[in-house]
Amino acid sequence: MIKQNYYRQGIMVEVFSLGWMILEFVVGCWSGWRAHSLLLVAFGLNSLFEIISSGALLWRLNVTSRKSPNEVARVERRAGRIIGWCLLALAVYIGVTSGYNLVNHQGAESSLVGMLMALASLICMPLLMMVKLRVARKINSSALREDAMCNLTCAYTAAAVLVGNVLTAWQGWWWSDSVFSLLLIIFIVKEGLEGVRD
Repeated sequence: MIKQNYYRQGIMVEVFSLGWMILEFVVGCWSGWRAHSLLLVAFGLNSLFEIISSGALLWRLNVTSRKSPNEVARVERRAGRIIGWCLLALAVYIGVTSGYNLVNHQGAESSLVGMLMALASLICMPLLMMVKLRVARKINSSALREDAMCNLTCAYTAAAVLVGNVLTAWQGWWWSDSVFSLLLIIFIVKEGLEGVRD
Protein backbone atom coordinates (compact mmCIF):
# COMPACT_ATOMS: atom_id res chain seq x y z
CA MET A 1 0.00 0.00 0.00
CA ILE A 2 2.84 2.39 0.85
CA LYS A 3 4.48 1.69 -2.51
CA GLN A 4 1.17 2.43 -4.28
CA ASN A 5 1.23 5.87 -2.58
CA TYR A 6 4.66 6.51 -4.11
CA TYR A 7 3.37 5.49 -7.54
CA ARG A 8 0.52 7.98 -7.10
CA GLN A 9 3.05 10.65 -6.09
CA GLY A 10 5.09 9.79 -9.17
CA ILE A 11 2.03 10.17 -11.39
CA MET A 12 1.12 13.52 -9.77
CA VAL A 13 4.65 14.90 -10.17
CA GLU A 14 4.73 13.77 -13.81
CA VAL A 15 1.36 15.42 -14.53
CA PHE A 16 2.67 18.68 -13.00
CA SER A 17 5.90 18.27 -14.98
CA LEU A 18 3.92 17.73 -18.18
CA GLY A 19 1.92 20.94 -17.68
CA TRP A 20 5.05 22.95 -16.88
CA MET A 21 6.89 21.58 -19.92
CA ILE A 22 4.02 22.47 -22.25
CA LEU A 23 4.21 26.07 -20.95
CA GLU A 24 8.01 26.11 -21.36
CA PHE A 25 7.75 24.69 -24.87
CA VAL A 26 5.27 27.33 -26.03
CA VAL A 27 7.00 30.29 -24.34
CA GLY A 28 10.55 29.14 -25.18
CA CYS A 29 9.91 28.47 -28.87
CA TRP A 30 7.74 31.57 -29.37
CA SER A 31 10.15 33.96 -27.63
CA GLY A 32 13.18 32.27 -29.25
CA TRP A 33 11.65 32.58 -32.71
CA ARG A 34 10.86 36.27 -32.13
CA ALA A 35 14.36 37.03 -30.77
CA HIS A 36 16.20 34.72 -33.23
CA SER A 37 17.70 33.03 -30.15
CA LEU A 38 19.00 29.49 -30.51
CA LEU A 39 19.26 29.23 -26.73
CA LEU A 40 15.57 30.01 -26.27
CA VAL A 41 14.52 27.67 -29.08
CA ALA A 42 16.74 24.93 -27.58
CA PHE A 43 15.10 25.68 -24.23
CA GLY A 44 11.68 25.21 -25.84
CA LEU A 45 12.73 22.05 -27.70
CA ASN A 46 14.25 20.64 -24.53
CA SER A 47 10.79 21.08 -23.04
CA LEU A 48 9.24 19.23 -25.98
CA PHE A 49 11.55 16.28 -25.31
CA GLU A 50 10.64 16.48 -21.63
CA ILE A 51 6.96 16.31 -22.64
CA ILE A 52 7.75 13.04 -24.42
CA SER A 53 9.77 11.95 -21.39
CA SER A 54 6.89 12.72 -19.00
CA GLY A 55 4.51 10.83 -21.27
CA ALA A 56 6.83 7.81 -21.22
CA LEU A 57 7.04 8.00 -17.44
CA LEU A 58 3.27 8.26 -17.02
CA TRP A 59 2.99 5.16 -19.21
CA ARG A 60 5.59 3.37 -17.07
CA LEU A 61 3.92 4.35 -13.75
CA ASN A 62 0.46 3.34 -14.96
CA VAL A 63 1.72 -0.03 -16.23
CA THR A 64 3.02 -0.88 -12.76
CA SER A 65 -0.45 -1.26 -11.28
CA ARG A 66 -1.71 -3.60 -14.04
CA LYS A 67 1.21 -5.68 -15.31
CA SER A 68 3.62 -8.37 -14.16
CA PRO A 69 7.12 -7.46 -12.86
CA ASN A 70 8.66 -8.64 -16.16
CA GLU A 71 6.36 -6.37 -18.17
CA VAL A 72 7.15 -3.46 -15.82
CA ALA A 73 10.90 -4.03 -16.31
CA ARG A 74 10.44 -4.07 -20.10
CA VAL A 75 8.44 -0.81 -20.02
CA GLU A 76 11.02 0.71 -17.65
CA ARG A 77 13.85 0.00 -20.12
CA ARG A 78 11.84 1.29 -23.06
CA ALA A 79 10.89 4.51 -21.23
CA GLY A 80 14.55 5.11 -20.31
CA ARG A 81 15.61 4.62 -23.94
CA ILE A 82 12.93 7.01 -25.21
CA ILE A 83 14.22 9.67 -22.82
CA GLY A 84 17.85 9.01 -23.84
CA TRP A 85 17.11 9.27 -27.57
CA CYS A 86 15.18 12.51 -27.00
CA LEU A 87 18.21 14.04 -25.28
CA LEU A 88 20.56 12.89 -28.07
CA ALA A 89 18.23 14.37 -30.71
CA LEU A 90 18.30 17.69 -28.83
CA ALA A 91 22.12 17.61 -28.77
CA VAL A 92 22.25 17.09 -32.55
CA TYR A 93 19.86 20.00 -33.14
CA ILE A 94 21.87 22.31 -30.88
CA GLY A 95 25.19 21.30 -32.47
CA VAL A 96 24.06 21.81 -36.06
CA THR A 97 22.23 25.07 -35.41
CA SER A 98 25.00 26.54 -33.22
CA GLY A 99 27.62 25.72 -35.84
CA TYR A 100 25.51 27.31 -38.57
CA ASN A 101 24.95 30.47 -36.51
CA LEU A 102 28.64 30.82 -35.64
CA VAL A 103 29.79 30.34 -39.24
CA ASN A 104 27.23 32.88 -40.49
CA HIS A 105 27.74 35.35 -37.62
CA GLN A 106 24.09 35.10 -36.73
CA GLY A 107 23.33 36.48 -33.29
CA ALA A 108 20.24 36.75 -31.15
CA GLU A 109 18.25 39.53 -29.54
CA SER A 110 17.27 39.54 -25.88
CA SER A 111 13.79 38.43 -24.87
CA LEU A 112 12.28 39.57 -21.56
CA VAL A 113 9.52 36.94 -21.74
CA GLY A 114 12.06 34.21 -22.45
CA MET A 115 14.32 35.39 -19.63
CA LEU A 116 11.43 35.38 -17.13
CA MET A 117 10.42 31.85 -18.18
CA ALA A 118 14.05 30.72 -17.88
CA LEU A 119 14.31 32.28 -14.41
CA ALA A 120 11.12 30.50 -13.28
CA SER A 121 12.48 27.21 -14.65
CA LEU A 122 15.84 27.73 -12.98
CA ILE A 123 14.00 27.89 -9.65
CA CYS A 124 11.39 25.17 -10.32
CA MET A 125 13.40 22.46 -12.12
CA PRO A 126 15.85 21.56 -9.30
CA LEU A 127 12.90 21.24 -6.90
CA LEU A 128 11.03 19.03 -9.35
CA MET A 129 14.18 16.95 -9.86
CA MET A 130 14.55 16.35 -6.11
CA VAL A 131 10.93 15.17 -5.79
CA LYS A 132 11.36 12.80 -8.76
CA LEU A 133 14.61 11.40 -7.36
CA ARG A 134 12.97 10.75 -3.98
CA VAL A 135 10.06 8.89 -5.60
CA ALA A 136 12.45 7.04 -7.97
CA ARG A 137 14.39 5.71 -4.97
CA LYS A 138 11.19 4.52 -3.29
CA ILE A 139 9.89 2.63 -6.35
CA ASN A 140 13.33 1.71 -7.72
CA SER A 141 12.78 3.32 -11.14
CA SER A 142 15.83 4.13 -13.25
CA ALA A 143 13.53 5.69 -15.89
CA LEU A 144 12.18 8.16 -13.31
CA ARG A 145 15.78 8.94 -12.25
CA GLU A 146 16.64 9.59 -15.92
CA ASP A 147 13.59 11.83 -16.22
CA ALA A 148 14.76 13.75 -13.14
CA MET A 149 18.07 14.30 -14.94
CA CYS A 150 16.09 15.80 -17.83
CA ASN A 151 14.87 18.38 -15.32
CA LEU A 152 18.47 19.11 -14.38
CA THR A 153 19.26 19.56 -18.08
CA CYS A 154 16.35 21.98 -18.26
CA ALA A 155 17.78 23.95 -15.30
CA TYR A 156 21.19 24.12 -17.02
CA THR A 157 19.50 25.24 -20.23
CA ALA A 158 17.59 27.92 -18.31
CA ALA A 159 20.84 29.16 -16.73
CA ALA A 160 22.52 29.27 -20.17
CA VAL A 161 19.54 31.21 -21.56
CA LEU A 162 19.84 33.78 -18.77
CA VAL A 163 23.61 34.20 -19.10
CA GLY A 164 23.47 34.28 -22.91
CA ASN A 165 20.67 36.84 -22.95
CA VAL A 166 22.37 39.05 -20.36
CA LEU A 167 25.67 39.01 -22.30
CA THR A 168 23.88 39.73 -25.56
CA ALA A 169 21.95 42.67 -24.06
CA TRP A 170 24.82 44.02 -21.95
CA GLN A 171 27.87 43.48 -24.15
CA GLY A 172 26.34 42.88 -27.58
CA TRP A 173 28.18 39.57 -27.90
CA TRP A 174 26.36 38.06 -30.89
CA TRP A 175 28.16 34.72 -30.47
CA SER A 176 27.25 34.12 -26.80
CA ASP A 177 23.90 32.48 -27.66
CA SER A 178 25.55 29.82 -29.85
CA VAL A 179 28.59 29.26 -27.62
CA PHE A 180 26.50 28.70 -24.48
CA SER A 181 24.26 26.38 -26.49
CA LEU A 182 27.29 24.31 -27.52
CA LEU A 183 28.43 24.03 -23.90
CA LEU A 184 25.11 22.36 -23.06
CA ILE A 185 25.81 19.51 -25.49
CA ILE A 186 28.40 17.92 -23.18
CA PHE A 187 25.88 17.40 -20.40
CA ILE A 188 22.97 16.53 -22.70
CA VAL A 189 24.94 13.82 -24.56
CA LYS A 190 26.18 12.29 -21.29
CA GLU A 191 22.63 11.98 -19.93
CA GLY A 192 21.27 10.79 -23.27
CA LEU A 193 23.86 8.01 -23.61
CA GLU A 194 23.11 6.80 -20.08
CA GLY A 195 19.42 6.48 -20.99
CA VAL A 196 20.09 4.67 -24.27
CA ARG A 197 22.56 2.20 -22.70
CA ASP A 198 20.38 1.20 -19.72
